[in-house]
Amino acid sequence: MIRNAAAIARLSLLEKAALMSGANVWQTRAIPRLGIRAVWMADGPHGLRKQKGDADHLGIGESQPAVCYPTAATVANSWDEALAAEIGAALGREAAAQGVDVLLGPGLNIKRSPLGGRNFEYFSEDPELSGRLAAGYVRGIQSEGVAATPKHFAVNSQELRRLVSDSVVDERTLRELYLTAFEIVVREAQPWALMSSYNLVNGVYAHENRHLLTDILRDEWGFDGAVISDWGGGNNPAAAVAAGGTVEMPSPGFGSTRAIVAAVERGDLALADLDERVDELLTLVARVSQRASRPVVDVAEHHALARRAAAEGAVLLRNEGAVLPLAAGTRIALIGAFAEQPRYQGAGSSIVNPTRLTTLREAIAKTGLELAASAPGYRIDGARDAGLVTDAVVAAHDADVAVVALAVPPTEESEGLDRPRLSLPEAQIEALRAIAATGTPVVVVLAGGGPVETPWLDDTAALVHGYLGGQAGAEGLWDVLTGVVNPGGRLAETMPVALADDPTAGRFPSDGRTAEYREGLLIRHRFHAASGIAPAFAFGFGLSYTTFAYSDLAVTADGATVTVTNTGSVAGSDVVQLYVRRSTPSRVYRPALELKGFAKVRLEPGESVAVPLAFTDRTFRFWDAASARWQVEAGEYDILVGPNSAELPLVATLGVEGTIPAGEPDPALAEYSRGEVRDVSDAAFQALLARPVPASVWGAPPFRYNTPLDQLRFSPSRLVRWGFGFLERRKIEAEAKPHPDLDTLFIYYAPFRTVDKMTAATTRTTAAVLEIANGRVIRGLLRFGPSLLAGALAERRTRRRFEAVSGARRR
Repeated sequence: MIRNAAAIARLSLLEKAALMSGANVWQTRAIPRLGIRAVWMADGPHGLRKQKGDADHLGIGESQPAVCYPTAATVANSWDEALAAEIGAALGREAAAQGVDVLLGPGLNIKRSPLGGRNFEYFSEDPELSGRLAAGYVRGIQSEGVAATPKHFAVNSQELRRLVSDSVVDERTLRELYLTAFEIVVREAQPWALMSSYNLVNGVYAHENRHLLTDILRDEWGFDGAVISDWGGGNNPAAAVAAGGTVEMPSPGFGSTRAIVAAVERGDLALADLDERVDELLTLVARVSQRASRPVVDVAEHHALARRAAAEGAVLLRNEGAVLPLAAGTRIALIGAFAEQPRYQGAGSSIVNPTRLTTLREAIAKTGLELAASAPGYRIDGARDAGLVTDAVVAAHDADVAVVALAVPPTEESEGLDRPRLSLPEAQIEALRAIAATGTPVVVVLAGGGPVETPWLDDTAALVHGYLGGQAGAEGLWDVLTGVVNPGGRLAETMPVALADDPTAGRFPSDGRTAEYREGLLIRHRFHAASGIAPAFAFGFGLSYTTFAYSDLAVTADGATVTVTNTGSVAGSDVVQLYVRRSTPSRVYRPALELKGFAKVRLEPGESVAVPLAFTDRTFRFWDAASARWQVEAGEYDILVGPNSAELPLVATLGVEGTIPAGEPDPALAEYSRGEVRDVSDAAFQALLARPVPASVWGAPPFRYNTPLDQLRFSPSRLVRWGFGFLERRKIEAEAKPHPDLDTLFIYYAPFRTVDKMTAATTRTTAAVLEIANGRVIRGLLRFGPSLLAGALAERRTRRRFEAVSGARRR
């Protein structure tokens, strides 16, 4: 149904097409003659990034100060939907105060591998937890009249060659694991916008994937908002419009405009499809134009919220001898370079210019603890320094407790690259073990956007994983360490003993043209439950300064109820988690455990509460490939309740009538049924896909529009290969820098299409560049200059026509 029919009827074809791409890096185009204003967008998963001066999409340019909240990975450890909504409302209020209409977040891609470079921006490895927390963010953001933009839709798991990687995934895994979180957000929070991902999904770019954008997102889930491409994620503008992609960002000049006009005039693109996309954009403009005025932001209040969120997201993983909480007057040796140079956010488009930033060194002054000594202990760049270790040992000898700040290096967690390892640098471990050898109890405070291997765990008395706590993270951590806040954080992702224990190890990130999701549904905690390989710390795990008991599980057709009692001496919170497993034979392979419900409870000492955990239409369903619909298989299911996936003391069995009868599993998927997915055979994966497995190797030249630039090493032209050497050396230099050089990484792995999608050039210029790359150097050079001139003239003509028709520039 067209909602803006009158306005659309007054738009020319050129104006309609022009609305389908940005006017610049952050704004849509305006049609002044009809009162259609431009919409301002800004990054904002965990803090507003409205740029000033020269704009870019990688977080390189400076942005206006804003409160930097803990990242999504940190907030996810709170398992607190109300807190998520509160942070969302604060983000929306700050966006509205700076005149931002569309906040590009939250991010909710599933953490398929613990090595994912942007995992710090995402909530969890589990769709139920991710979806419910993201829905809280969306409700909060949009309560302030700002559009939320859940991202990146869909199956966007790796950063390596993210603009050209093809995610090859079977339909059941796609639906149950990688789309469910988005479904929860769309159905329960009604976002006004959504961002498509860079990658292809089963051979089709996400921004022009009709199966995703129309069949599922709009027709099944009822999404009525605008789909915005990730920056530089546009490919074929006419195909995007036909598939359901609304706006291509940033501005590709008027090249996409001309392509859409030509497609309509040729009859290749239906005008009705274009009108639907225009309607979606105009609806977005109307929705964000309802704000009466810019609100006033209480920055101190928002900083306090960031501090509370950091404490709620910190996870106590070890506390031998109850060394924590630290009593007032305890003499502390504060050790670690990160105590004064904190890891508090990741790098890339989400980077925030904080309004203030506290460090562990500064914040200890207000804790009641005594700072006996401090030392860096190690170098942040990982280089060995025996002198720093010696100083750390001296500091530890002079204290009651050594608080040691360790962290994943900033160069290893960023948009544009994936983590190379799960281990911490040896220089940090060397310092830790030397400090532990003094006999002084060691409390490790860990920072990073995800799990790390912990072979050094026995060298600690206590371990708190603070993840990335934002600008007030240090204050929040001291609140936890001193007992001002009883730690209630529970891991939103599994911490394996070793990377080799993860089912994607050795295959992630994929270096080929495709990323094969061979493990199917069995990622992270689902894999550990199915394989029997115990993790270091289970999904949902976290300790407290009090204890809880679970009892009286009652299950009906509508849900479960369990009694939780605080059996300790202090107030605290716990996360009640409900899992489901099939207890009778099934027609499909299934994870051994699936999270289907949770609730955060806060209890005084001795207090008991009956916690309801309602079943939803997601509790027992599975995607049935045969009928191409959701089904519930009749039979018996175990309902398991407890504090984490490895500790589920209460179990009840429920008979479910279902929509289809029980059946026998496909013998071709026996590897999946046995949980053996670390090395899935080609035959089993092909049976899972129900189609041939596409080739993953990059083809030999000729290079094409979407070939990544790093393939220039194989150019038939010696001159081109020599020129590529300069880019190669620049990349090597970039990797040696203390902070990621995202500009270089983006260019190095970008496809040829970025020549016209991210610059003032046109497709004719890209074609000339391809001629050169493919060895036809003289022909390409002869066409390059004329193509630039022709492109500039075409741009000027189109711009003048648009301005004359739309009133975008009055003379």
